[in-house]
Amino acid sequence: MKVYADNAATTKMSEHAVEVMVDIAKNNYGNPSSLYKIGQIAKESLEKARQEVAEILNAEPREIYFTSGGSEADNQAIISAAYAGKRKGKTHIISTAFEHHAVLHTLNKLEKEGFEITLLDVNSNGVVKPSQVADAIREDTCLVTIMYVNNEIGTIMPIREIGAICREKGVLFHTDAVQAAGHLPIDVVKDNIDMLAISAHKFQGPKGVGILYSNKKIPLVNLIEGGAQERNKRAGTENLPGIVSAVAAFKDSVNSMEENHTKIIEMRDILIEGLSKIPHSALNGDREKRNAGTVNFCFEGIEGESLLLLLDEAGISASSGSACTSGSLDPSHVLLAIGRPHEVAHGSLRLSINEHNTKEQMHYVVKEVERVVGYLRDISPVWYDLKNGKREFIL
Repeated sequence: MKVYADNAATTKMSEHAVEVMVDIAKNNYGNPSSLYKIGQIAKESLEKARQEVAEILNAEPREIYFTSGGSEADNQAIISAAYAGKRKGKTHIISTAFEHHAVLHTLNKLEKEGFEITLLDVNSNGVVKPSQVADAIREDTCLVTIMYVNNEIGTIMPIREIGAICREKGVLFHTDAVQAAGHLPIDVVKDNIDMLAISAHKFQGPKGVGILYSNKKIPLVNLIEGGAQERNKRAGTENLPGIVSAVAAFKDSVNSMEENHTKIIEMRDILIEGLSKIPHSALNGDREKRNAGTVNFCFEGIEGESLLLLLDEAGISASSGSACTSGSLDPSHVLLAIGRPHEVAHGSLRLSINEHNTKEQMHYVVKEVERVVGYLRDISPVWYDLKNGKREFIL
Protein backbone atom coordinates (compact mmCIF):
# COMPACT_ATOMS: atom_id res chain seq x y z
CA MET A 1 0.00 0.00 0.00
CA LYS A 2 1.18 3.52 -0.84
CA VAL A 3 0.41 6.21 1.72
CA TYR A 4 1.36 9.87 1.30
CA ALA A 5 1.37 11.33 4.81
CA ASP A 6 3.51 14.43 4.46
CA ASN A 7 0.97 17.05 3.41
CA ALA A 8 2.43 19.61 5.82
CA ALA A 9 5.55 19.54 3.62
CA THR A 10 3.63 19.84 0.38
CA THR A 11 0.41 18.65 -1.22
CA LYS A 12 -0.35 17.17 -4.59
CA MET A 13 -1.95 19.77 -6.83
CA SER A 14 -5.68 19.28 -7.23
CA GLU A 15 -7.01 18.42 -10.67
CA HIS A 16 -8.88 21.71 -10.74
CA ALA A 17 -5.73 23.68 -9.91
CA VAL A 18 -3.82 21.89 -12.68
CA GLU A 19 -6.61 22.53 -15.19
CA VAL A 20 -6.70 26.22 -14.32
CA MET A 21 -2.93 26.56 -14.57
CA VAL A 22 -2.79 24.89 -17.99
CA ASP A 23 -5.70 26.95 -19.27
CA ILE A 24 -4.10 30.24 -18.22
CA ALA A 25 -0.71 29.21 -19.60
CA LYS A 26 -2.25 28.34 -22.96
CA ASN A 27 -4.93 30.95 -23.37
CA ASN A 28 -4.09 33.90 -21.13
CA TYR A 29 -0.37 34.32 -21.63
CA GLY A 30 -0.16 38.11 -21.75
CA ASN A 31 1.93 40.28 -19.45
CA PRO A 32 -0.42 42.02 -16.98
CA SER A 33 1.70 45.17 -17.24
CA SER A 34 1.17 45.51 -21.01
CA LEU A 35 -1.30 48.07 -22.32
CA TYR A 36 -2.62 46.14 -25.32
CA LYS A 37 -5.69 43.90 -25.12
CA ILE A 38 -3.93 40.58 -24.41
CA GLY A 39 -2.06 42.19 -21.53
CA GLN A 40 -5.18 43.78 -20.15
CA ILE A 41 -7.04 40.47 -20.23
CA ALA A 42 -4.20 39.04 -18.13
CA LYS A 43 -4.45 42.05 -15.82
CA GLU A 44 -8.15 41.40 -15.33
CA SER A 45 -7.45 37.80 -14.35
CA LEU A 46 -4.78 38.92 -11.91
CA GLU A 47 -7.04 41.45 -10.23
CA LYS A 48 -9.93 38.99 -10.11
CA ALA A 49 -7.65 36.57 -8.26
CA ARG A 50 -6.64 39.33 -5.85
CA GLN A 51 -10.30 40.18 -5.22
CA GLU A 52 -11.14 36.53 -4.52
CA VAL A 53 -8.34 36.20 -1.97
CA ALA A 54 -9.44 39.43 -0.30
CA GLU A 55 -12.99 38.11 0.01
CA ILE A 56 -11.81 34.88 1.64
CA LEU A 57 -9.67 36.76 4.20
CA ASN A 58 -12.12 39.66 4.72
CA ALA A 59 -9.49 42.09 3.44
CA GLU A 60 -9.35 44.73 0.74
CA PRO A 61 -7.89 43.78 -2.66
CA ARG A 62 -5.19 46.46 -2.33
CA GLU A 63 -4.00 44.69 0.82
CA ILE A 64 -3.21 41.46 -1.08
CA TYR A 65 0.21 40.89 -2.66
CA PHE A 66 1.36 37.82 -4.59
CA THR A 67 4.82 36.47 -3.78
CA SER A 68 6.97 33.44 -4.52
CA GLY A 69 5.83 31.65 -1.37
CA GLY A 70 5.24 31.84 2.35
CA SER A 71 8.89 32.46 3.17
CA GLU A 72 9.06 35.57 1.02
CA ALA A 73 5.77 36.82 2.43
CA ASP A 74 7.05 36.29 5.99
CA ASN A 75 10.30 38.08 5.21
CA GLN A 76 8.64 41.10 3.62
CA ALA A 77 6.05 41.44 6.39
CA ILE A 78 8.49 41.18 9.28
CA ILE A 79 11.14 43.43 7.77
CA SER A 80 8.53 46.04 6.79
CA ALA A 81 7.00 46.10 10.27
CA ALA A 82 10.42 46.25 11.91
CA TYR A 83 11.61 49.16 9.79
CA ALA A 84 8.33 51.01 10.32
CA GLY A 85 8.85 50.63 14.06
CA LYS A 86 12.47 51.72 13.88
CA ARG A 87 11.45 55.00 12.27
CA LYS A 88 9.41 55.63 15.45
CA GLY A 89 12.23 54.58 17.75
CA LYS A 90 10.74 51.15 18.46
CA THR A 91 13.10 48.23 17.92
CA HIS A 92 11.72 45.41 20.08
CA ILE A 93 10.11 42.35 18.44
CA ILE A 94 8.28 39.47 20.12
CA SER A 95 8.01 35.97 18.67
CA THR A 96 8.20 32.37 19.89
CA ALA A 97 10.95 29.79 20.11
CA PHE A 98 9.17 27.36 17.78
CA GLU A 99 8.44 29.50 14.73
CA HIS A 100 9.25 28.38 11.21
CA HIS A 101 12.79 29.26 10.18
CA ALA A 102 11.43 31.74 7.63
CA VAL A 103 10.53 33.80 10.69
CA LEU A 104 13.41 32.89 13.02
CA HIS A 105 16.12 33.51 10.44
CA THR A 106 14.57 36.85 9.50
CA LEU A 107 14.59 37.81 13.17
CA ASN A 108 18.25 36.77 13.40
CA LYS A 109 19.00 39.13 10.53
CA LEU A 110 17.17 41.97 12.25
CA GLU A 111 18.94 41.27 15.53
CA LYS A 112 22.27 41.86 13.77
CA GLU A 113 20.87 45.23 12.67
CA GLY A 114 20.23 46.28 16.26
CA PHE A 115 16.71 45.02 16.93
CA GLU A 116 16.04 43.28 20.24
CA ILE A 117 14.25 39.97 19.88
CA THR A 118 12.24 38.26 22.62
CA LEU A 119 11.39 34.62 21.90
CA LEU A 120 8.61 33.44 24.18
CA ASP A 121 8.84 29.99 25.71
CA VAL A 122 6.18 27.52 24.67
CA ASN A 123 4.44 25.35 27.22
CA SER A 124 4.60 21.57 26.98
CA ASN A 125 1.39 21.32 24.97
CA GLY A 126 2.82 23.56 22.25
CA VAL A 127 0.52 26.56 22.67
CA VAL A 128 1.50 30.14 23.45
CA LYS A 129 -0.65 31.89 26.05
CA PRO A 130 -2.00 35.37 25.27
CA SER A 131 -0.89 36.45 28.75
CA GLN A 132 2.72 35.71 27.76
CA VAL A 133 2.41 38.15 24.89
CA ALA A 134 0.77 40.80 27.05
CA ASP A 135 3.51 40.52 29.66
CA ALA A 136 6.27 40.76 27.04
CA ILE A 137 5.03 43.88 25.24
CA ARG A 138 7.01 47.01 26.09
CA GLU A 139 6.87 50.67 25.14
CA ASP A 140 9.41 50.04 22.38
CA THR A 141 7.75 46.89 20.95
CA CYS A 142 7.03 47.35 17.27
CA LEU A 143 5.94 43.86 16.23
CA VAL A 144 4.57 40.56 17.49
CA THR A 145 4.94 37.64 15.07
CA ILE A 146 3.41 34.31 16.07
CA MET A 147 2.45 31.48 13.74
CA TYR A 148 -1.19 30.46 13.34
CA VAL A 149 -0.50 26.70 13.31
CA ASN A 150 2.82 25.10 14.15
CA ASN A 151 4.20 23.36 11.09
CA GLU A 152 5.70 20.40 12.96
CA ILE A 153 3.28 19.50 15.74
CA GLY A 154 0.12 21.11 14.36
CA THR A 155 -0.95 23.04 17.46
CA ILE A 156 -3.21 26.06 16.92
CA MET A 157 -2.32 29.35 18.56
CA PRO A 158 -4.95 31.66 20.13
CA ILE A 159 -4.47 34.13 17.30
CA ARG A 160 -7.60 36.21 17.82
CA GLU A 161 -6.81 36.80 21.50
CA ILE A 162 -3.16 37.61 20.80
CA GLY A 163 -4.18 39.97 18.01
CA ALA A 164 -6.61 41.76 20.33
CA ILE A 165 -3.83 42.34 22.85
CA CYS A 166 -1.58 43.75 20.14
CA ARG A 167 -4.35 45.97 18.84
CA GLU A 168 -4.99 47.33 22.33
CA LYS A 169 -1.28 48.02 22.84
CA GLY A 170 -0.82 49.61 19.40
CA VAL A 171 1.65 46.92 18.27
CA LEU A 172 1.60 45.38 14.79
CA PHE A 173 0.70 41.69 14.67
CA HIS A 174 1.96 39.32 11.98
CA THR A 175 1.14 35.63 11.70
CA ASP A 176 2.66 32.92 9.53
CA ALA A 177 -0.56 31.23 8.42
CA VAL A 178 1.04 28.81 5.98
CA GLN A 179 -0.28 25.73 7.80
CA ALA A 180 -3.66 27.31 8.55
CA ALA A 181 -4.83 28.74 5.23
CA GLY A 182 -7.29 26.46 3.50
CA HIS A 183 -7.65 24.35 6.64
CA LEU A 184 -8.99 26.81 9.22
CA PRO A 185 -11.25 29.85 8.77
CA ILE A 186 -9.26 33.08 8.73
CA ASP A 187 -10.73 36.58 9.06
CA VAL A 188 -8.05 39.24 9.32
CA VAL A 189 -10.49 41.75 10.80
CA LYS A 190 -12.04 39.52 13.48
CA ASP A 191 -8.66 37.91 14.19
CA ASN A 192 -6.99 41.33 14.62
CA ILE A 193 -4.26 40.44 12.12
CA ASP A 194 -2.17 43.19 10.52
CA MET A 195 0.01 41.02 8.29
CA LEU A 196 -0.30 37.39 7.20
CA ALA A 197 1.64 34.93 5.02
CA ILE A 198 0.21 32.04 2.95
CA SER A 199 1.76 29.41 0.68
CA ALA A 200 -0.31 27.80 -2.09
CA HIS A 201 1.33 24.38 -2.14
CA LYS A 202 0.01 23.65 1.35
CA PHE A 203 -3.59 23.48 0.09
CA GLN A 204 -3.17 21.66 -3.23
CA GLY A 205 -2.06 24.69 -5.18
CA PRO A 206 1.22 25.10 -7.07
CA LYS A 207 4.64 25.55 -5.53
CA GLY A 208 6.28 28.93 -5.95
CA VAL A 209 3.18 31.02 -5.20
CA GLY A 210 2.56 32.85 -1.94
CA ILE A 211 0.18 35.46 -0.66
CA LEU A 212 0.94 38.36 1.64
CA TYR A 213 -1.84 40.23 3.36
CA SER A 214 -0.66 43.58 4.69
CA ASN A 215 -2.95 46.19 6.20
CA LYS A 216 -3.09 49.21 3.92
CA LYS A 217 -1.74 51.43 6.70
CA ILE A 218 1.61 49.58 6.81
CA PRO A 219 4.37 50.82 4.47
CA LEU A 220 5.89 47.75 2.83
CA VAL A 221 9.64 47.52 2.25
CA ASN A 222 10.63 46.14 -1.14
CA LEU A 223 12.67 42.94 -1.12
CA ILE A 224 12.89 42.85 -4.92
CA GLU A 225 13.53 45.93 -7.04
CA GLY A 226 13.19 46.39 -10.77
CA GLY A 227 9.58 47.02 -11.73
CA ALA A 228 6.24 48.48 -10.74
CA GLN A 229 4.38 45.21 -10.27
CA GLU A 230 2.25 44.57 -7.18
CA ARG A 231 1.70 48.29 -6.69
CA ASN A 232 5.45 48.95 -6.75
CA LYS A 233 6.08 46.58 -3.83
CA ARG A 234 7.34 43.45 -5.60
CA ALA A 235 9.16 43.76 -8.91
CA GLY A 236 8.93 41.00 -11.52
CA THR A 237 6.31 39.87 -13.98
CA GLU A 238 3.53 38.15 -12.08
CA ASN A 239 3.27 34.36 -12.36
CA LEU A 240 -0.28 34.51 -13.66
CA PRO A 241 -0.83 30.75 -14.27
CA GLY A 242 0.49 30.02 -10.77
CA ILE A 243 -1.46 32.80 -9.10
CA VAL A 244 -4.83 31.99 -10.67
CA SER A 245 -4.27 28.28 -10.03
CA ALA A 246 -3.34 29.00 -6.40
CA VAL A 247 -6.47 31.05 -5.83
CA ALA A 248 -8.63 28.34 -7.40
CA ALA A 249 -7.12 25.80 -4.98
CA PHE A 250 -7.59 28.21 -2.07
CA LYS A 251 -11.27 28.70 -2.88
CA ASP A 252 -11.82 24.96 -3.26
CA SER A 253 -10.14 24.26 0.08
CA VAL A 254 -12.19 26.89 1.87
CA ASN A 255 -15.46 25.75 0.31
CA SER A 256 -14.88 22.12 1.32
CA MET A 257 -13.22 22.90 4.65
CA GLU A 258 -16.01 21.78 6.96
CA GLU A 259 -16.64 18.50 5.14
CA ASN A 260 -12.93 17.71 4.92
CA HIS A 261 -12.32 18.66 8.54
CA THR A 262 -14.73 16.02 9.83
CA LYS A 263 -13.24 13.30 7.64
CA ILE A 264 -9.64 14.17 8.48
CA ILE A 265 -10.25 14.26 12.25
CA GLU A 266 -11.67 10.74 12.13
CA MET A 267 -8.50 9.53 10.39
CA ARG A 268 -6.24 11.55 12.67
CA ASP A 269 -7.81 9.98 15.74
CA ILE A 270 -7.07 6.52 14.36
CA LEU A 271 -3.40 7.49 14.21
CA ILE A 272 -3.30 9.05 17.67
CA GLU A 273 -5.14 6.20 19.37
CA GLY A 274 -3.10 3.54 17.59
CA LEU A 275 0.33 5.09 18.02
CA SER A 276 -0.36 5.92 21.66
CA LYS A 277 -0.50 2.19 22.37
CA ILE A 278 3.18 1.79 21.44
CA PRO A 279 5.10 1.67 24.75
CA HIS A 280 7.23 4.70 25.62
CA SER A 281 5.72 6.92 22.95
CA ALA A 282 4.24 10.39 23.30
CA LEU A 283 2.05 12.67 21.23
CA ASN A 284 3.67 16.06 20.75
CA GLY A 285 1.39 19.04 21.24
CA ASP A 286 -2.08 19.53 22.64
CA ARG A 287 -4.51 16.67 21.96
CA GLU A 288 -7.38 18.91 20.91
CA LYS A 289 -5.97 22.33 19.96
CA ARG A 290 -4.36 21.07 16.79
CA ASN A 291 -4.82 21.25 13.06
CA ALA A 292 -6.98 18.36 11.91
CA GLY A 293 -4.37 16.68 9.75
CA THR A 294 -1.14 16.79 11.77
CA VAL A 295 0.09 14.10 14.18
CA ASN A 296 3.58 14.19 15.68
CA PHE A 297 4.92 11.45 17.95
CA CYS A 298 8.18 10.71 19.74
CA PHE A 299 9.32 7.13 20.23
CA GLU A 300 12.00 6.59 22.83
CA GLY A 301 15.06 4.55 21.94
CA ILE A 302 15.10 5.06 18.16
CA GLU A 303 16.40 7.52 15.55
CA GLY A 304 13.83 9.31 13.41
CA GLU A 305 15.87 9.04 10.22
CA SER A 306 15.91 5.24 10.36
CA LEU A 307 12.19 5.20 11.08
CA LEU A 308 11.48 7.33 8.02
CA LEU A 309 13.62 5.23 5.69
CA LEU A 310 12.03 1.96 6.78
CA LEU A 311 8.54 3.43 6.54
CA ASP A 312 9.40 4.59 3.05
CA GLU A 313 10.28 0.98 2.15
CA ALA A 314 6.79 0.08 3.38
CA GLY A 315 5.29 2.68 1.03
CA ILE A 316 4.65 5.36 3.66
CA SER A 317 5.88 8.90 3.02
CA ALA A 318 6.30 10.82 6.27
CA SER A 319 8.77 13.18 7.92
CA SER A 320 10.40 13.94 11.24
CA GLY A 321 9.61 17.65 11.10
CA SER A 322 9.86 20.59 8.73
CA ALA A 323 10.86 19.77 5.16
CA CYS A 324 12.87 23.01 5.16
CA THR A 325 15.33 21.49 7.66
CA SER A 326 15.24 17.85 6.55
CA GLY A 327 18.99 17.87 5.83
CA SER A 328 19.86 18.84 9.38
CA LEU A 329 21.10 16.27 11.90
CA ASP A 330 20.03 18.44 14.81
CA PRO A 331 16.85 17.56 16.72
CA SER A 332 13.77 19.64 15.97
CA HIS A 333 13.87 23.08 17.57
CA VAL A 334 10.10 22.80 17.93
CA LEU A 335 10.32 19.66 20.03
CA LEU A 336 13.13 21.13 22.12
CA ALA A 337 10.99 24.23 22.65
CA ILE A 338 8.13 22.18 24.14
CA GLY A 339 10.53 20.44 26.51
CA ARG A 340 11.45 17.22 24.76
CA PRO A 341 15.07 16.26 25.59
CA HIS A 342 17.51 15.75 22.71
CA GLU A 343 17.52 11.96 22.91
CA VAL A 344 13.72 11.82 22.64
CA ALA A 345 13.38 14.59 20.05
CA HIS A 346 15.63 12.62 17.70
CA GLY A 347 13.02 9.85 17.57
CA SER A 348 10.15 11.89 16.17
CA LEU A 349 7.65 11.19 13.41
CA ARG A 350 5.32 13.68 11.75
CA LEU A 351 2.33 12.34 9.85
CA SER A 352 0.25 14.95 8.02
CA ILE A 353 -2.83 13.80 6.15
CA ASN A 354 -5.65 15.31 4.11
CA GLU A 355 -9.01 14.36 2.66
CA HIS A 356 -7.43 12.13 0.02
CA ASN A 357 -6.18 9.68 2.63
CA THR A 358 -8.36 6.81 3.89
CA LYS A 359 -9.08 5.07 7.18
CA GLU A 360 -7.63 1.90 5.70
CA GLN A 361 -4.37 3.74 5.13
CA MET A 362 -4.34 4.99 8.72
CA HIS A 363 -4.68 1.48 10.12
CA TYR A 364 -1.86 0.38 7.82
CA VAL A 365 0.35 3.25 9.03
CA VAL A 366 -0.25 2.33 12.68
CA LYS A 367 0.62 -1.30 11.99
CA GLU A 368 3.80 -0.44 10.09
CA VAL A 369 5.00 2.16 12.59
CA GLU A 370 4.53 -0.34 15.40
CA ARG A 371 6.49 -2.95 13.43
CA VAL A 372 9.34 -0.60 12.47
CA VAL A 373 9.66 0.91 15.96
CA GLY A 374 9.85 -2.60 17.40
CA TYR A 375 12.52 -3.62 14.90
CA LEU A 376 14.63 -0.52 15.53
CA ARG A 377 14.39 -0.97 19.28
CA ASP A 378 15.48 -4.60 18.99
CA ILE A 379 18.76 -3.55 17.35
CA SER A 380 19.31 -0.40 19.43
CA PRO A 381 21.97 -0.38 22.16
CA VAL A 382 20.13 2.56 23.74
CA TRP A 383 16.94 0.51 23.98
CA TYR A 384 18.95 -2.40 25.44
CA ASP A 385 20.25 -0.11 28.18
CA LEU A 386 16.77 1.25 28.85
CA LYS A 387 15.23 -2.21 29.15
CA ASN A 388 18.00 -3.40 31.44
CA GLY A 389 17.85 -0.41 33.76
CA LYS A 390 21.19 1.08 32.75
CA ARG A 391 19.29 4.20 31.66
CA GLU A 392 16.03 5.62 32.89
CA PHE A 393 13.02 5.89 30.58
CA ILE A 394 11.89 9.43 29.85
CA LEU A 395 8.57 8.63 28.15
